[in-house]
Amino acid sequence: MVIEALWQWSPALAVGFAQNILISLLAIAIGSLLGLLVGALGVSPLRILRLPARLWVQLFRNAPWLVLIYFSTYVFPFEIHVGSYYLPFPDWLKVTVGLALPASANVAEIFRGAIGSIPGTQWEAARSLAFSRGQLFREIILPQCFKRMLPPWMNLYAVITMGTALASLVGVHDLIDTAQIASNTVNRSAFTVLIYFSVLALFFVYCYPISRLTQRLERRYAFY
Repeated sequence: MVIEALWQWSPALAVGFAQNILISLLAIAIGSLLGLLVGALGVSPLRILRLPARLWVQLFRNAPWLVLIYFSTYVFPFEIHVGSYYLPFPDWLKVTVGLALPASANVAEIFRGAIGSIPGTQWEAARSLAFSRGQLFREIILPQCFKRMLPPWMNLYAVITMGTALASLVGVHDLIDTAQIASNTVNRSAFTVLIYFSVLALFFVYCYPISRLTQRLERRYAFY
C-alpha cells in the first residue's frame, strides 16, 4: 500500500525535483556571470573598483541564504512593467535571484583565489615580453584560472542545488512542497517516512556524482 502510494506520487515528485534543478541551474549561471564580473573588479588596480566588489563579496557570502530568499521574494514585485506590458515575476524566479546572490559572491572568491594561485614568475615573464594587462589575463592567466576554478565551482553548484530545498518555504511548488502535499494527502506515518527518504535519495543521487567528479578534477589539476 505504501509503495503503491509512492509510485502514484512519483511523477509529481519528478516534476517538483525538476523545478529544483531548474532553479539551481539558473542560479549558478546568473551567479557565475555576476561573480566573474565582481571578481574581476576585485583584482582591479583601482581602489574605487575594488572596494564595491569586496563589499559585495563580504555582504552576500556572510548573509544567511534563507534571509536572502525571503528578501528577494517579498521585496521584488510580482510583475515587472515594461512599456505597455506587464511581465510576471514568479516566486521560483525570485528564489533563483536569492540563491544567485551568494553564488556570485562565492564565485568571485573562487576567481580571486584562482588568480592568487598563479605563480608570480608567470606575471613577471609576461610583463618582460611586453604583454598588456588585457593580453596577460586573456592569454596566460584566465586559461589556467578556469582549470583551477572548475572543482570548487562544481562543489558550489552542488551546494546551491541542496539550497533549493528552501524554496518551498516561500510557496514554490518544488520537490519538498510536493512531498508535504503527498504526506498530508496519504496521511500515514510509514508513507511520510518513505517519501522523505525518497526526497533525500533524489538529492543524493543528483549531487553525489558531482561531488565525486569534483574530487577527480581536484586530483587531476593538483599539479597545474
